[in-house]
Amino acid sequence: MKIVDIRATTVTVPLEAPLRHSNGAHWGRFVRTVVEVEADNGLIGLGEMGGGGQSAEAAVAGLKPYLLGHDPARTEALRWMLANPTASLYNNRTQLLAAIEFACLDLQGRELGVPVHELLGGKVRDVVPFASYLFFRHPNDDGTGEIRTASQLVEHARALVDEHGFSVHKLKGGVFPPDYERECFRALAEAFPGHRVRFDPNGAFSVEEAIRFARGIEDLDNDYLEDPTWGLNGMRRVRENTPIPLATNTVVVNFEQLAANVRDPAVDVILLDTTFWGGIRPCIKAAGVCETFQLGVAVHSSGELGIQLATMLHLGAVVPNLSFAADAHYHHLCDDIIAGGKRPYVDGAIAVPDGPGLGVELDRDKLAEYAELFRELGPYPYDRDPARPDWYPLLPNTDWADPS
Repeated sequence: MKIVDIRATTVTVPLEAPLRHSNGAHWGRFVRTVVEVEADNGLIGLGEMGGGGQSAEAAVAGLKPYLLGHDPARTEALRWMLANPTASLYNNRTQLLAAIEFACLDLQGRELGVPVHELLGGKVRDVVPFASYLFFRHPNDDGTGEIRTASQLVEHARALVDEHGFSVHKLKGGVFPPDYERECFRALAEAFPGHRVRFDPNGAFSVEEAIRFARGIEDLDNDYLEDPTWGLNGMRRVRENTPIPLATNTVVVNFEQLAANVRDPAVDVILLDTTFWGGIRPCIKAAGVCETFQLGVAVHSSGELGIQLATMLHLGAVVPNLSFAADAHYHHLCDDIIAGGKRPYVDGAIAVPDGPGLGVELDRDKLAEYAELFRELGPYPYDRDPARPDWYPLLPNTDWADPS
């Protein structure tokens, strides 16, 4: 095969409510750029990427001179064509590389009539378990959807357990004062005896505050404490002062950082993101390193629609040392742009696609509908909170939202 065209369409898909995090919020919708890579045999491979609430159409279009005529089976060459590590000092294309890799793997699978997981060594599990990724949420314009109090959080988690069967719960923090969030987290854990929990303030705490927070939850059934503070040295200091395993998706997101963590451990569990690492294949390589050095592995979510969810499922299918439930924002979405609508959860897990390639197809009507919605609403700044428009956080942060 040879690549003959590359197209990108930015969509915005509504969420149940605006999701708050330590840097700002998802403003009631996800903005994602869908990538289509067409080959000379008429097949089209699908990719997807985010962009902090912004469109990536222009950036994808800029890749055409690099990719036209390229054989999509030569996926290793893509890393050097698009994201050479020294060139990336000037034009970091890691997420672009990921979207193109997804589409090229999809093309290969479609051409051969096999699912992507067969190209990656074959699946070792048929379903991937997920956690109920929970957020503090702004209310919608009609007042619905708010999660601000412990009782609202527990009520929302219970509804998700009833609907989707989750038995692991992750709370995104870093929004309200740490003491308040700790009480909310404890209420969540105590509401579901026998379920496991994890907390993630996105590195917003000082080292000392992170240690204090950890000591206040050590009696809970924690999977891990995710990014309680910023930086490998900060994480190392926290790790020395708590028995809870530490996890990250912020300070170990490439092989240099992974090597540093192996040599001088600061993190116990590496959260592999198919976008942040530059594709599915780099995540599998990283998982092999983690297996060698007995580091834990989980699948991270950076806010996905159905195409990227499929990449997460194929990754989860082939990694033997996947020892934790994956994260996904997926259940917060009101809709999807793939044929058949949103993929279902069964007993807290999603089945691995077995169709050719990634195993998903675009719903062209939905793609057009949500592309039009993006043109209507435009982008949003992921690193701003619509309720506090002049605010931005420091690291460590001390200027918290008021939970009252």
